[in-house]
Amino acid sequence: MSRIQATFRTLHAQGKKGLIPFITAGDPEPGWTVKLMHALADNGADVIELGVPFSDPMADGPVIQRASERALAKGVSLAHVLEYVTEFRCTNDRTPVVLMGYANPIERMGLDAFTQRAAAAGVDGVLVVDYPPEESEAFADAMRAHGLDPIFLLAPTSTDDRIAAVARVASGYLYYVSLKGVTGAGSLDVGAVAARIPAIKAVAALPVGVGFGIRDAASARAIGAVADAVVIGSAIVQRLENTPRDTDGQNAVKSLAEFIAGIRSALDENV
Repeated sequence: MSRIQATFRTLHAQGKKGLIPFITAGDPEPGWTVKLMHALADNGADVIELGVPFSDPMADGPVIQRASERALAKGVSLAHVLEYVTEFRCTNDRTPVVLMGYANPIERMGLDAFTQRAAAAGVDGVLVVDYPPEESEAFADAMRAHGLDPIFLLAPTSTDDRIAAVARVASGYLYYVSLKGVTGAGSLDVGAVAARIPAIKAVAALPVGVGFGIRDAASARAIGAVADAVVIGSAIVQRLENTPRDTDGQNAVKSLAEFIAGIRSALDENV
């Protein structure tokens, strides 16, 4: 059983919902990434999504695009991201880490080399936005051969055939995009999400995490009432972007810790 699967089994047994925050590796400063990962884990994150900086993040809105640009400007690569995970694992062997990004950096490294290095670093899952499930059997097989969960996106426009295709190759959890558009865009329709999740679960026997449009405790609580987990990205990245800089990142760590603790508390109100 993977670390992700074990985490969701424990959450289910406790009647709790998962909290999956996203940060971009290397932003605001490369030296702060591991500190921020620990702040997430220590304040209620169940899974951490760590964004791999990419120059053309097509699914991401301007907030996360800017984070990628800042990280790339500081020279952060996929190899650096794996180093951050390795350092995080020195003192945390319980919190699953999912790399979220795009195909180009993985293909430049090579799929075999990437899967080996990711597993050795302590990565638990990988979500590649531009890998369609219908063409991802080799990717999914390579992931699972190294104990990694291949994670895929579903959208409000996903057909039954697409859901079935994802169900055949995915493991760990499914990431349901709550709205049409890029990250950080649009308004959240909880009723539409609630209506869609049973259809997904009828085909795919995996936990469903919902992201895009969750920005605060109230929206997290509402989605947590209908989903297995909530995913929060743009709101976190924007908060870090707006936090006053200091020399060692403690302002960012404190701001992030307070925000995540508040979301965790809101989710637990549904228990």
